[in-house]
Amino acid sequence: MYETDEEILHESREEETTITKRTPLPAFQLFIVYLIQFAEPITATVIYPFINQFVQETGVTQGDERRTGYYAGIIESIFFITEAITVFQWGWLSDRLGRRPVLLLGPIGLSIGMLSFGFTNTFWVLVVSRCIQGIFNGNIGVSKSVIAEITDATNIGDAFAYISLMWTVGSTIGPILGGLLSRPATTWPDTFGSIALFKKYPYFLPCAVAASLAFLAGAVAFIGLKETLPSAVAKQEAKKHAKNLKKSDPDPATSLLTHNNDTNYGTTRIESDYSPIESGTTTPNSTFEKPPPLSALLVPEVVISVGTYMLLCFIDMSAQVLRPLVYSTSIANGGLGFDPYRIGSIMGTWGVINAILQVVFLGKVIRRFGPRNMHILSQFSHLISTALYPLLGYFVRQSGTVDAKVWTVIIIQLIFQITNNMAYTSIMILIIDSAPNRASLGATNGMAQAVGCFMRSIAPSAASSLFSISLQKQLAGGNMVFIVLTGVSLLGIRAALLLPKKLRNEKH
Repeated sequence: MYETDEEILHESREEETTITKRTPLPAFQLFIVYLIQFAEPITATVIYPFINQFVQETGVTQGDERRTGYYAGIIESIFFITEAITVFQWGWLSDRLGRRPVLLLGPIGLSIGMLSFGFTNTFWVLVVSRCIQGIFNGNIGVSKSVIAEITDATNIGDAFAYISLMWTVGSTIGPILGGLLSRPATTWPDTFGSIALFKKYPYFLPCAVAASLAFLAGAVAFIGLKETLPSAVAKQEAKKHAKNLKKSDPDPATSLLTHNNDTNYGTTRIESDYSPIESGTTTPNSTFEKPPPLSALLVPEVVISVGTYMLLCFIDMSAQVLRPLVYSTSIANGGLGFDPYRIGSIMGTWGVINAILQVVFLGKVIRRFGPRNMHILSQFSHLISTALYPLLGYFVRQSGTVDAKVWTVIIIQLIFQITNNMAYTSIMILIIDSAPNRASLGATNGMAQAVGCFMRSIAPSAASSLFSISLQKQLAGGNMVFIVLTGVSLLGIRAALLLPKKLRNEKH
């Protein structure tokens, strides 16, 4: 207990100073990583506004619109299945070859996958192309490792907040491109109507633009991205150290995981009470601690945070799939009957507003209220948004058209969905904080990424198939899919309540 009010005030001021003093972010290197992150959601989401129509045009549904959900779900799910299978392999390679070469491969593969996706009218070629995209998107965990290696406890939250921003912006631009640029020969006959390529392949243009953006990200990374793998950087520092031995008494060369030097961009690795690496103890000849076995990660803190992330991925991916599916399905079959252009416009407008709010408020809100509280709020928002779908369907059936009441429900749903990126940013911070020790940060992040990819791989197929079954069998009036997902959202809230109230480096 404190003896006087002055001591309390003094301690409060000290804590405030500690909290507000943050290391500047290594802007250029983060910009390159964010650019790669920006290209990945564009290639992932550009197909959403037109995929249902594209699937029908391949002929695989045999003219039955109600079967669209099954086949669209396969294409959407296979992306995350292949990502889940390859995420550990990419991490393994990055630990041996370095972060830089692995990250450079990603945009190249995404470009190839997108071009092949647009250059076909055959369903199974679409599946193979989507597999290629998923494989090369599997290096996303390496991006997070790079960010963790060039930030410290004072700025890691801000760095991860910008990851969510990149996904927001990319996920916004992707549907806009898909909605506006699909079927250009029909949409803009005066400009593209005479081009045979766009008549034969009506969805090639948005895919080509997305592929070009991914290639651009890879080119910039090739020019400016530096290596951040601690062992690789230590070897480079050792060579410099040996050359300078006779010149002067040099300061001990340090790795990215210790205190500041030129190689780690002026930052330190995240500090906490379990840190095995003390500042100033690492030299060029130091041996880096090996990652622990997977069994060492099976502690309550890791299991709870990763489990919460698992539920979030399933809920969010289901919502992303159901929204355009509901929007594109005809009113007679329980949807809204929107065309790809309108779907892209709605999702794009929402994404722009979401991105602006995120830039202005996300970092401040998480620092003010804590990642746990913000994650609980985000999970609750998912619950409300999902539960509103039956009301949306009721109003459409009642009026037979998309009237003011329907638009009101749509807007309310999108408002609640604004907290989505806050959910990811907050749980990323909590997952990193849950790692048993510093050497297990990569393994903890890799396990979370693999689990997340697995849930994203099954969510699209599960949600879209259940949507189709609900309509075909009229389960709960066609609303069974929303009832099930509301139950999953309740599980997400329950899991979030088990998260620690404070981060370890906030505990004294």
